[in-house]
Amino acid sequence: MEKKYDHRLVEYGKYDYWLKNDLFKSGDLNKKPFSIVIPPPNVTGKLHLGHAWDTSLQDIIARYKRLKGYDVLWLPGMDHAGVATQAKIDARLKEQGINPKSIGRDKWMEYAWSYKEEYANIIRKQWSNLGLSLDYSKERFTLDEGSSNAVNKVFIDLYNKGYIYRGTKPINWDPIAKTALSNIEVIYKKTKGNMYYFKYMFPNSDQYIEVATTRPETMASDKAVVVNPKDDRYKNIVGKSVISPLRKELIPVITDEYIDISFGTGAMKCSAHAIDDFDILKKNNIEIVESIDTNGILNDYALEFSGLTREEARIKIVEKLNKEGLITKIEDYNHEVGYSERTDAVIEIMIMPQWFVKMDGLSKALLDVQSDKEKKVKFVTSRFEKILINWMISIQDWCISRQVWWGHRIPAWYKDDQVKVQIESPGLEWTQDEDVLDTWFSSALWPFSTLGFPNKTNDLERYFPIDIMVTGYDIIFFWVARMMFQSIEFMNNIPFKEVLIHGLVRDKNGKKMSKSLGNGIDPMDVIEKYGADSLRYFITTNTAQGMDLRYDEEKIKSTWNFINKIWNASRYVEMNLNNESELSVIDKWILFKFNNKVKSITKNMDKYDFQNVGSELYEFIWNDFCDWYIELSKVHLNSKVLKYILFSILKMLHPFMPFVTEDIYMNFENKSIMLEEYPKYDKELNYKNEYKLIEDLKEYIIKVRNIKLEYSITKDALIEYTCKDEFVLKILNKLLKLDDYFKYNDENMNKISIISDNKDITINYYINENVIDDTKEIEELKLSIERRKKLLSNEGYVNKAPKNIVEEERLKLEEELIKLNNLEAK
Repeated sequence: MEKKYDHRLVEYGKYDYWLKNDLFKSGDLNKKPFSIVIPPPNVTGKLHLGHAWDTSLQDIIARYKRLKGYDVLWLPGMDHAGVATQAKIDARLKEQGINPKSIGRDKWMEYAWSYKEEYANIIRKQWSNLGLSLDYSKERFTLDEGSSNAVNKVFIDLYNKGYIYRGTKPINWDPIAKTALSNIEVIYKKTKGNMYYFKYMFPNSDQYIEVATTRPETMASDKAVVVNPKDDRYKNIVGKSVISPLRKELIPVITDEYIDISFGTGAMKCSAHAIDDFDILKKNNIEIVESIDTNGILNDYALEFSGLTREEARIKIVEKLNKEGLITKIEDYNHEVGYSERTDAVIEIMIMPQWFVKMDGLSKALLDVQSDKEKKVKFVTSRFEKILINWMISIQDWCISRQVWWGHRIPAWYKDDQVKVQIESPGLEWTQDEDVLDTWFSSALWPFSTLGFPNKTNDLERYFPIDIMVTGYDIIFFWVARMMFQSIEFMNNIPFKEVLIHGLVRDKNGKKMSKSLGNGIDPMDVIEKYGADSLRYFITTNTAQGMDLRYDEEKIKSTWNFINKIWNASRYVEMNLNNESELSVIDKWILFKFNNKVKSITKNMDKYDFQNVGSELYEFIWNDFCDWYIELSKVHLNSKVLKYILFSILKMLHPFMPFVTEDIYMNFENKSIMLEEYPKYDKELNYKNEYKLIEDLKEYIIKVRNIKLEYSITKDALIEYTCKDEFVLKILNKLLKLDDYFKYNDENMNKISIISDNKDITINYYINENVIDDTKEIEELKLSIERRKKLLSNEGYVNKAPKNIVEEERLKLEEELIKLNNLEAK
C-alpha cells in the first residue's frame, strides 16, 4: 500500500475493472432476486447533488444485497423529459440561428436524438465517477421502442376502458413552452402584486358594486359578478345587471357558494381565465369568451389592449379605468401565483381541447390497496404515506397531452368529426394527433415497462414487483402515486414492495440550493477534491430518514480524514501479517464487541437506517479498532484477528465507500471485495467476561489520562503502582508509559492516588505542585454539565440531531463529570 491515502489514485480505474469483470450484472438464477430501478434522470443536463444522494442510497442497498448473497438487478435508465428537454434543444438551435419550428418535426427530432446522446454520455460518466453498480446490459430510456410499446398499450387500454377521454376544459397553459401542464406541474409562489377595487356600475345609476381583483388584464372576458347566496349585503341586487368596466356590456349578478364572503369585498368578477370561474359560468349557461391567447398576449376581444402582454395590459387598463373614476382603491397584496415548473413562466388558464385521465377509479384502486396491510406499499418513513393518501383522495383528472414534439405521440387519429385511437393509421385522409403525452405518463410505467411489459418476459416474472424504490419526497405526487395506480391497473400488483423517501439537499444554513442563489454544488467538483467515497459517506449518513440534508464541506473533510485513518490502520495490518498467536483477552474483547456491532448494523442496514449505521461504523472503527485494539495489539499481536477485523470492516464499509475498500482489500487478496460475503452475527460467540475486563480497563486508563491532564503530571513525577494481573500490567505500562516515571514515593510531596473500581489496580503519583483553588472552574463545570444533561434529556434533539453530534455531547458530559469529580476530590 502507498504510504499516503490519495483518493485520485485509489479511485482511478476501479470502475472500468468492475465493468470488465461483469461485477454489476444480474441474472444468477441460483440466488434469490433483488431488484431496484433507478429513478431516471432527465437528459437535460448534468446530475446535481440531489441525484448523487439519491443514487448513492440505491448503490448502498445494491452492494449490500450482493454481499448478502442476492442476485441484484439495479436497472439504469434516463428520462426524455419532454417539455424541459425541448426547451433546452430549442434554445440551442436558436443560438445556432435556427428557428426550431421552421425545420419541421422530422429534422428537429434528429437534433433532439443527438442532444440526448450527448447528455446521456455525460450522465453515464457521472455515474461511473460516483461508483454506481448499475447493470448497463439492462439500460433503458423512456422514449425507446420498448417504452413506446408499453405507452401505446396503456393509452389504448385506458381509452377503451373509459379512463382516458378528450375534452374541452380549462387547463394550465405555459405561454413560453406553449403547452398544457398538469396541476402538479404548476408551482405556486408568493408574489408581490396589487389588489385593485373596481366599480361595476348599475345602468342609469350612480350606484355600483365594488369588486376586488388582482388581474385587471382579464376584465375584457368578464361575463358575470358572483356573490355568495348567504351574503346579506348583496341579496337585493342578485338577478340584476351591472356594466362591465372595460367592454361596457351588461353582465348579471349571480350567486355561488364557492364565493368567500370574507375575501375582498365578497363579490367576484367571473371571466374565462380561472378554473373556478369557468365552472360557475358553465353551470349558469353563460357565454365564455377568452381575451388572452396562447402566447400570453391579449386578443382582439380586449379591444384597444389587443397585442399587449398581460403585464403591459394590466398597467394600461388600470390607467384607463382610473381616469374614468372606476377605481376606488389599490392595495399592495402578496398572493399565490402559479408558475410553470419547467420554464418558470406565469401560467395562464386557457380553455382548449386536451386529453385527460379520469382519476376516480384509479385513485380508488390505489386507496383500496393501501388499506390492506398485506398488499400495500410500505413507505419508509410512514408519514409520507399519509401525504400520498390525502392527495389521492382529492385528486383531479390528469391532463396528459402536451403541445411539444419530444415525447410519445398520442395514438389518436382524426378524420372530419371522427376519432380513432390505435397505433397504425386507419387509412387515407386520417391525420394523427400532433400532441405528445406528458413525460410522467411514460415514467409511471417505469417499474414494469423496463422489465419487458407489455410482453411477458423472464425479467418481468423474476424481478417484479421491484423490491425497493428510492426517491425524494418532492415527487411523491409526480411519480410515486402514478407508478402505483398504473401498476395496480395493468399488473394487478404494487410496483414496488417498499419506497424509501429522502429529503432535499440544502446548504449548511438550511437554504435550498440553486444556481440563482449561488450556493449550488457540483458533485463532480466534490469528487475531484475529496473523492467519491468521502462524498457518498457524508451524504448518506448525515441525516435521519426522510429529513433534508444540510451540505457542509467541513464534514466532507472530516470524512476524508476518517478514510485516511482507515488507510493508516490498513497499512499497520499489512506490516504485521505474520504474528499469529493464541487468542488473548484483547482479541476476545474486540471479537465480542465486533460481533455485537454486526448484529446491530445489519439490523439497521435492513431498515435502511444509514445514519445509525454510519455512526456505529465510525465509532467502532475510529475508537475501538484504531484507537484501542491496534494500540493494545502492540502488547499482544494476533495478526489473524487483526486481519479478520479489518476485512470485516472493509466489507461493511464497502456499500458506502466502494473505491477505497476495493483498493485496500485487493492489496491483501487477489480478488474483488464484491465477491465476498457480508459479516454474519455469531450467536454462539460469548466472551462477556473478557469484554467486561477490557471495558473496565479502558475506563480506568481514560480516568488516569484525564487526571494526568488535569494535574499536569509530567515525567518529573514519582510513581508507585500495584496490579494483580501481569498481562493487565503490560497493557498499563504500554498505554500509560509507567516505566517513564521514577518509581519511588515521597510523603512530603502531593500524592494523587487512582484506584480501579475492583481495587485490583492502584497508581500513585507524587508531584511538587501546590493544589490550586479550583472553585471557579468547578462552578463553570457544574453549569456546563447541567446544560448538557438538559440537552441530552430532550428526546427531540436526541432523535433528530446527527448521531455523531449526540455521541460527542455524551462523551463531553462524561469527561466533564470525571473532571468535576477530580477537582472536588482535590
